[in-house]
Amino acid sequence: MSISVAVVGATGRMGKLALELIDAAQDLEIFAALDSKSDIAQTIGADVVIDLTRFEVSQSVVTHAIANNQKLVVGTSGWSASHLQQVEKQLVGSNAAVVVVPNFSVGSMLATKFAAEAANFFDSIEIVEAHHAGKIDSPSGTAVRTAELIAHARDGKPVLLPGVGQQARGEVVAGVPIHSLRINGVSAKQDVLLGGESELLTISHETTSVKAYTSGILASIRFAAEADGLTVGLQSVLGL
Repeated sequence: MSISVAVVGATGRMGKLALELIDAAQDLEIFAALDSKSDIAQTIGADVVIDLTRFEVSQSVVTHAIANNQKLVVGTSGWSASHLQQVEKQLVGSNAAVVVVPNFSVGSMLATKFAAEAANFFDSIEIVEAHHAGKIDSPSGTAVRTAELIAHARDGKPVLLPGVGQQARGEVVAGVPIHSLRINGVSAKQDVLLGGESELLTISHETTSVKAYTSGILASIRFAAEADGLTVGLQSVLGL
């Protein structure tokens, strides 16, 4: 039996990819494709809803999904740890599931995992992320998640922050400076730089098109169909 999927944000780059993938998969089918003018109620009845919108829209999609006990995949940027805590509270007593995936790329997930593992060995850490000029938000959800996981791995041990507060020093997220580029010629790229005594470790990942998110999107939809509560990250979806 196939899983019916409602795509919210179906006219965007990621939304179009999701529709293409769902249409091609034998175990998935398109229930509804919603754009900015659609009524969110059109998602009711779908086995899984996938949200690929903007953060301010995504918040209402999450609220609607929880109120209607839906299974939801969130692929929208902006969901920080504090926002996720609120989602967890909303889920109490609900049969809904919310699966938040900051980045559907397996390579990106692994790079973030490796950066968090390396963070305990270096006190000087910064993140540089670059995306296409059309990406509205910054820093990216992936960079925010990476910073949060680095902070968690360091268990309260602060990162060195020389020049903090200076305008060109980036935005400090969870104690880690993030520098964002929005520039033509790039799809998505993130470098985590970890500096030590006479050495620099750079963990770099780049995607050249949205096709890099294919396996992550499909895995997240299939996972959400059977999920409960809140799940965060592709790593959790894949059981790593």
